Amino acid sequence: MSQPQLTARAGRSRWPSGLRAALATVTVAATAALSACANLGGLNLDTVGAPDQTTYVKLALNQTETHPSYIALDNFAERFSERTDGRWDIDIFPNEQLGSQQEVLQFVSSGAIEMAIVSGTQLENLNKDFQVLNMPTTFSDVEHQMRVIRQDEIVGDLFDSLAASNNISVIGGFTQGSRSIYTSGSPVLTPEDLHGRKIRVQESDMHIRMIQLMGGSATPLSYGEVYTAIQSGVLDGAENNEVSYVTQKHNEVAPFWSYTNHLVGLDYMIMRTDLREAMSPADRAVFDEEWDAAMTEHTALWDEETRRAIEQGEAAGAEFVTPDQEAFRTALEPIADEFLVSDQQRDLYERIRAEVEPVGEGR
Repeated sequence: MSQPQLTARAGRSRWPSGLRAALATVTVAATAALSACANLGGLNLDTVGAPDQTTYVKLALNQTETHPSYIALDNFAERFSERTDGRWDIDIFPNEQLGSQQEVLQFVSSGAIEMAIVSGTQLENLNKDFQVLNMPTTFSDVEHQMRVIRQDEIVGDLFDSLAASNNISVIGGFTQGSRSIYTSGSPVLTPEDLHGRKIRVQESDMHIRMIQLMGGSATPLSYGEVYTAIQSGVLDGAENNEVSYVTQKHNEVAPFWSYTNHLVGLDYMIMRTDLREAMSPADRAVFDEEWDAAMTEHTALWDEETRRAIEQGEAAGAEFVTPDQEAFRTALEPIADEFLVSDQQRDLYERIRAEVEPVGEGR
């Protein structure tokens, strides 16, 4: 396999940046005004992928053009267009040009746009079963996570669960990497070291409970406020992946990174169900093959970005330490019993955990 590309292709977009911004504005405005109408994306589903035309697809992303997600998506779009002789053209709108994740979720459902990358917490609002994949202790590492989300016999029913009600199909995901704790003042080596320390979390009951079980005081706060909150002493730290830690410069105010690896996060690719079903079998096979390659490429890019972030953090004075990980795993064990509230959720969790590879063994 060739090495993943580390920069996005320039000039592939059909629209100059000004027109793209205008289209984004028009898309959002049209959706607000015409939310009761069907097929707002303007696609004739009877002719998508036809040989005498190009079917244009809008894909919403909240990351920048330099992020691994954009790069993997751009390469995916290029390959899919080439393999279908230009009959399909997926254009990626980064930087929330088409709206926030909550908004684009609605736009895909209504048909205003065709595809989007959204976080697991957004899908939890539509089906609580998605919290199984967004819970501490579910995935052991990124490899386990990416292996599971490719197995239709495990996640197929969940990924199809929004099709009839919301016209949304989940076709896979991009890892957010493994999340750990970082703090000011001193490192965290045991759950006792978190006692009394205020740790920022996302606004989620499960994530609040996660920090409580780990020994800290959970403080929900907007991500953009974390730097100044730690700097001023309102927070003692936060939890995230290494890439976000360094790119947001949180290492400047919280130089102690502790590898608790308490949660492996996931972003989902969602697509209009009616469009996916309108694709010819041949085009859909190509689409699925290239999307799988995109997930592989993104994982490799993420791993490289993580290594680079650690190097940059260490060069800037951050200290990366390995705490008593078993103590944190034990502390988090009650969370499954507290948040898995149905037999279906418990069965999904158990099937995912059964896919953990024993240490030292391969397949």
